[in-house]
Formats: sequence, structure tokens, C-alpha cells
Amino acid sequence: MKKSKPAANPDAYVTGLSGWQRACVEGIRKAVRAASDLEEVVKWGHLVYLSSGPVLLIRAEEMRVLFGFWRGQRLRAIEPRLKPGGKYEMATLELREEMTISSATVRGLTKAAVALNESLGDPTQSVKPDTTLKARRAKRPRL
Repeated sequence: MKKSKPAANPDAYVTGLSGWQRACVEGIRKAVRAASDLEEVVKWGHLVYLSSGPVLLIRAEEMRVLFGFWRGQRLRAIEPRLKPGGKYEMATLELREEMTISSATVRGLTKAAVALNESLGDPTQSVKPDTTLKARRAKRPRL
């Protein structure tokens, strides 16, 4: 999808979509909202759901829809298609046309992700600075 002005709110985000991406996002969004009382916002140009920090995201792109979790690497037993990547134990499920995810799986992932934030706190605050020897050496000024 081409870069454009971010949607004013989550409903506008969904309304701005079309085709299979819209149907996919609508289905995931409905199941997420049924699973837990999350704050839903448009952040970084896509849907983000918050509870004690960011929990999950839904991002429609030209050829795919990403369904991602800040602590998704801990959720792979529920959905093995989650691919690890990025900071904060992120993992995302890449959905393309003709691919599906069941509402039950979306609800299970959402509930588990919310529970992780409740027990562990905001995932963006739990990342520890790199204190390895290599990192400490890199920070020292060269003489």
C-alpha cells in the first residue's frame, strides 16, 4: 500500500482498506476485541492494541496482512506460524490472500499476550541494555 496520511482512528483505518485485506483485518479485529478489553489505537500507521504496554498489532500491506505480538516468541505453541524477529520478543504471522487464521486461535493468542503483559509488564520497558563485553568496549572512547 502506498504511503499516505495515517488513519484518524481504528475505524477509519479499516474503512480505508479494500478487498481481501479488509476482510482479513475485520475478522482478526473482531476476534481480538472479543477476547479482551484492549485499548485500540492507530500507531505507526497501523492498528496497535495496548494493555500494560503494547500487546499486538494488525498491519495491512499491499500483498499481506501482518498480525504481530510484542511477546510473540512466547506464543508459538499456540500458533507455530509466528515468525520471530525484531526487539521485545516480537513475532508476526504473515497472512496472504487465501490464508486464514481461526477466530479461536486469535482469541487464544490475544488472551495469552494480555496475560504476559499483566504478569511481566510493558514489553518495551523490560528490554535490558546490552552489557556484554563487546558492547562495553564499543562504548569506550578510543585513545
